[in-house]
Amino acid sequence: MSFSSELREPALAARDGLDSRDTRVLARTFLTMSQAEFSARVKGSAMKRAKRKGLARNAAVMLGNVGTTADVPLLEAALQHDEPLVREHAAWALARPRADGALSLL
Repeated sequence: MSFSSELREPALAARDGLDSRDTRVLARTFLTMSQAEFSARVKGSAMKRAKRKGLARNAAVMLGNVGTTADVPLLEAALQHDEPLVREHAAWALARPRADGALSLL
């Protein structure tokens, strides 16, 4: 038995490019998104209250906790992010030990 129903309110629909159910894909998206892209994608949404730097920081933390060696180049690029908070968390994420040996790449 299912209690869910089809979404009827357009304002609550997933935003273009943010409709993935894979959290690593979403983390990568938020970590690489420019301010202009963020503003365009969350316009009229409650997500704008989270702010780009907060979502990018959370993305770096998430990739630090569950990311793989495939995420190392993205995290290295995030060391040049325009927000110091994101740079700090990217550095933290890169320093985390990984089961797949990402630390040996540094």
